[in-house]
Amino acid sequence: MIESSKYRELYGKQVIGYNLGYFGVYTTNMLISVFVFQFYVYTINLNSFIAALGLFFQLIFGAFFSIIFGVLIDNKKPGKRGKRRPFLLYGLPFWGITSFMLWIPPWYCPKENSFYLPVTVYYWTVLILNSLSGNLILVAHSSMLPEQSQTIQNRKKIASVGTVFNIFGSFIAMLFPLIIQSVLSEPENAKWWESSGKVVIKIMPFVGGIFTIFGVIAILATYSSVDESFLYQTIFKKKKSIIEIFKEMKRPANDKKFKKFVLASFFIQFAGRIIALAVMPFLIYVLLFQGAEFFIYMVVSICCKLGWFFVWRLVLKHVNIIKAFSICLLFSVIASGFELIYLIEVLSFEFKVAIFFVSYGTVMGTMYAVGLFQNPLSSALIDEAAVNSGGNISNVSKISGGYSGLNVFMLTIGQAVASIVVGIILIGNNSENSTIITLIMASGGLAYFIAFLFIMRINLSEIKIKG
Repeated sequence: MIESSKYRELYGKQVIGYNLGYFGVYTTNMLISVFVFQFYVYTINLNSFIAALGLFFQLIFGAFFSIIFGVLIDNKKPGKRGKRRPFLLYGLPFWGITSFMLWIPPWYCPKENSFYLPVTVYYWTVLILNSLSGNLILVAHSSMLPEQSQTIQNRKKIASVGTVFNIFGSFIAMLFPLIIQSVLSEPENAKWWESSGKVVIKIMPFVGGIFTIFGVIAILATYSSVDESFLYQTIFKKKKSIIEIFKEMKRPANDKKFKKFVLASFFIQFAGRIIALAVMPFLIYVLLFQGAEFFIYMVVSICCKLGWFFVWRLVLKHVNIIKAFSICLLFSVIASGFELIYLIEVLSFEFKVAIFFVSYGTVMGTMYAVGLFQNPLSSALIDEAAVNSGGNISNVSKISGGYSGLNVFMLTIGQAVASIVVGIILIGNNSENSTIITLIMASGGLAYFIAFLFIMRINLSEIKIKG
């Protein structure tokens, strides 16, 4: 049993400040996720497989280093600036610079050579550096939560605020690309040598710069809001060797319950990445949006994400977190199946939009509500592991980074695998094939179903802390 007479919680500005950091990184990374593939393939003229391979390398490098970062953060002796807070600043400069550099490639692929080596090397290098620095920030941020908030109800509150932030972050990240698409005279013909492509080339550095500046300010806000002074007087064992650090990485991987959780996280991210990569081609080549019609997406997105957020928050108040999480995933499975209706080619535009509202809107609404369940459940499993290993709340500080690192690792691997799969499928003329794009969008339902099976198998013990 955890022995503690007082439980730490975040209140008011602290809740906002803590969530701002993730909001800033998430929003900037979301812009990269939904538009960098589109930008390099459909404007810079890079081969789709090469572009997807770059995303794969970006995510694979980030995934493996997430585990290392997590254990290194756990291993750090607390100083006057804290234990995990300093790592927010360590990754910030590299993340900020590379987030902007992605939108200003010094070369473009010639018309006859979509495998142009200078563009490939630049794109891959910047993506990998961006991933490493970004994941260092995310691991430090996520591993703070079990220490900063030690009650279930407070964690749910933090998760609710974070989910609302993520919904608005996704709205903002999609808004600018859609504005760009809506002003293009020919959005389906936007190579760098074409008139529409020249517009994209001019606008994206400006858009990327705004997002990067916002992300940097948001991370600094989290750094200023989080207090780790309570760790300064804590007695820590002497630092472990590199070999001991690598051995310690096995600990969360051997935790049966946490293993089910991270496998579910893998498939949730796999589905989300597929949708993020395919949504822009889906709007252009399946729904055949033109001009102001792109803003239909924004209406569907914001209405459904916010609407379903309140639905799932209400569900969470009446049923346990495992059951609520499972129901949420099951709704995504069912809604994804409705997207197969687009394989019928004689559908009217109005009917297509109506199905889009029901199917894609539900998938988006449930996808962005996942944070309501995922973060509190992760923290609860870390608490349980800490109790099982020593029975004292201080053990959370020793294992949180390793567990968070493994979770970020699996989240990132899920995105990496999805990126390479989509890249391979969309090679050549497939990138404009409405049937292929529709099947890609609908396939997310299968991944959500597998995640549902893993979550249902988790038997969460009673957590011996308030809440």
